[in-house]
Amino acid sequence: MTDDFRKPGPRKVGQVKEVTSLANPIIKDIKALSNKKDREAAGIFMAEGLKLVIDALELGWEIRTLIYAKAAKGKPLVEQVATRTVANGGLVLEVSEKVLSSVTRRDNPQMVVGIFEQRWKRLEDLAPESDETIVALDRVRDPGNLGTIIRTADAAGASAVILVGDGTDPFSLETVRATMGSVFALPVVKCSVDEFLGWQKRSGVNVVATHLAGAVDYRTADYKSKPVVILMGNEQSGLPDNLAKAANRTVRIPQQGLADSLNLAVATAVMLFEARRHLLTLEDRT
Repeated sequence: MTDDFRKPGPRKVGQVKEVTSLANPIIKDIKALSNKKDREAAGIFMAEGLKLVIDALELGWEIRTLIYAKAAKGKPLVEQVATRTVANGGLVLEVSEKVLSSVTRRDNPQMVVGIFEQRWKRLEDLAPESDETIVALDRVRDPGNLGTIIRTADAAGASAVILVGDGTDPFSLETVRATMGSVFALPVVKCSVDEFLGWQKRSGVNVVATHLAGAVDYRTADYKSKPVVILMGNEQSGLPDNLAKAANRTVRIPQQGLADSLNLAVATAVMLFEARRHLLTLEDRT
């Protein structure tokens, strides 16, 4: 990759460039971020949309590279973000619509794209208190599911999302889109099964897992006496036996009708809002 991406942290001198060619090496590097291997090697990811970019800035994230369409030039909010990016040593690219569509892989892309450094929380840094809730996902596969779960966890007031085993990347463009900005607000942890089980024992959390062999109705579980980890299984195979047996409680969501299961994101939302029902109130957010 070019020096614009290889070096960690902000550049010393901010730059503004106009790019119209798909053959530009910087554009090629940005397009490569659609591949998980390239994202991991560079330690960066792409977020599409002015609102997501502004949300990230307000939460303390710094833009490595800002890309905006020529049609967005002169718009006050875009100019403010561009000025801030250059002031922090970032790169600003003014591009054609063709280039922007190529970068985002969409025919009608949003006018602004930000490139950010990935942030991962360490499992050992999680020390939840009694009123905290964490979501743990075993080998989640679908980017839309993961993004929706991160967004839902943020809305419900969860403290973190733990990704157990080999699953989809929370920093893929599809997942970031589905989070609607919550990927910038909620810590994400990646760990192995053994690391998760070890942390479970040390942290004293109450792990409530959904399982087809769940013994009780999910509404009867204890969500108040200890910090709670809602443990959800893989979309196809559910929760493996070793994780299910290690849980403090296995539960089921009662169902009627012909459907034999719920979508993972929907089931996680049901669990999350039940676990935090005693903590959630309607407040005036205006």
